[in-house]
Amino acid sequence: MQINILLYDRMTALDAVGPYEALSRFPGNEVLFVAEKAGPIRTDTGFLTLIADASLDEAPPADIVLVPGGYAPPLTPGPIHEWLRAADSTSTWTTSVCVGSLILGVAGLLEGRRATSHWMALDHLRDYGAEPTADRVVFDGKYATAAGVSSGIDMGLALLGKIFGPEAAMVVQLGIEYDPQPPFQAGSPAKAPDPIVTFLRENRDMVVQL
Repeated sequence: MQINILLYDRMTALDAVGPYEALSRFPGNEVLFVAEKAGPIRTDTGFLTLIADASLDEAPPADIVLVPGGYAPPLTPGPIHEWLRAADSTSTWTTSVCVGSLILGVAGLLEGRRATSHWMALDHLRDYGAEPTADRVVFDGKYATAAGVSSGIDMGLALLGKIFGPEAAMVVQLGIEYDPQPPFQAGSPAKAPDPIVTFLRENRDMVVQL
């Protein structure tokens, strides 16, 4: 199974690497990192660089297309969105993590569909005709969207379960020892203390720039 993961400047590393760790572990799956141009891509913190092995023009058709989010996602129509429409026309699954769903929205792929995103960007999905859904992972037809950053691991495992069966997904989950036990109950606005939620709302540029 061919999996193409999109990279772009100031993307969030875990949005791509989380589902990569889940999906790449299953035998026979092949992963290719792609970008407008092959080469190094600096992530949003500025401390980490990922390598795109192929340009969009060089990327082969994929069974799974994955779009990560980022600090300043590309939301102006351009080559990335043209490529996504073409890739989506032959993909079995088109997926996103965090505000990657907004990129799918700009490409016109979420019209009339349920989708999720980072909690601070969720309402922006309406701008693209999507129905915001505050679930951690949302499936609507061939489209799978995950909420903020770490939820990409959940989506990767859920995809494996749908494609290869739950036992296959559980083997991978155990292999990567994905057994979340967060030290604080602050992983969603519904659980975090109100002052923490307020602080992030007032300082949203720490997380995303839309």
